[in-house]
Amino acid sequence: MYEAPVQVAGAAARRLCLVGASGLVGSAVIEESRGRPDVRVIGVARREVPLPQGARLEILVGATSDWPELIAAAHGDVLVCALGTTRKAAGSDAAFRAVDHDLVLEVAAAARKAGIGHMILVSSVGADPASSNLYLRTKGETEDALGKLGFARLDILRPGLLRGRREEGRPLEMAGQMVAPLADLLVFHARLRRFRSIASVRLAQVILSLGKEDAPGRFVHEHDSFAEILRDYRS
Repeated sequence: MYEAPVQVAGAAARRLCLVGASGLVGSAVIEESRGRPDVRVIGVARREVPLPQGARLEILVGATSDWPELIAAAHGDVLVCALGTTRKAAGSDAAFRAVDHDLVLEVAAAARKAGIGHMILVSSVGADPASSNLYLRTKGETEDALGKLGFARLDILRPGLLRGRREEGRPLEMAGQMVAPLADLLVFHARLRRFRSIASVRLAQVILSLGKEDAPGRFVHEHDSFAEILRDYRS
């Protein structure tokens, strides 16, 4: 069972090194961190990212080949990895895997080398290294590989459909977002609830809450876990 972290008055802000800052989830993390004295986000990106007013945020910009150096310079306590693309956007199976597997592992290895012991990964519901689906198989293989890098704590988030406004157009996903709230109401069985959608802002709140956790171990979070964390987040 998830237990809300104890708040310590005057504690130093937790430094979150965020990769994937320009995406749907990364942007939501930046927005949700605004005005919070307990969190400081340091983004690592290939280009400048718009900063909301009041955000305690730095963006370190460079080519992906420079990211290990930038991750070290971030002096993070936690690595938040919200990297991800689609087979269609990438253009080929190999290009998709280069981002969702290879780049994620490179970023994670750089974080470990920099002394970061806690990683939060945004994966996907259904992730399975034995899946016949390229997307889910890649996500599952990435999860397994990360477990071998020696993080003291690894939080794996497996959301269903993410609701929110993306920069790039994904027509099928947009259609899914339109019907998701109604479809979610029809999913009651515990084994199926994990497929429910979640708003990107809610997933960002889950990330910020988990970023304050210190208990060691590997933790996989799906819909019911998200709901429990969010109850504590709002209380």
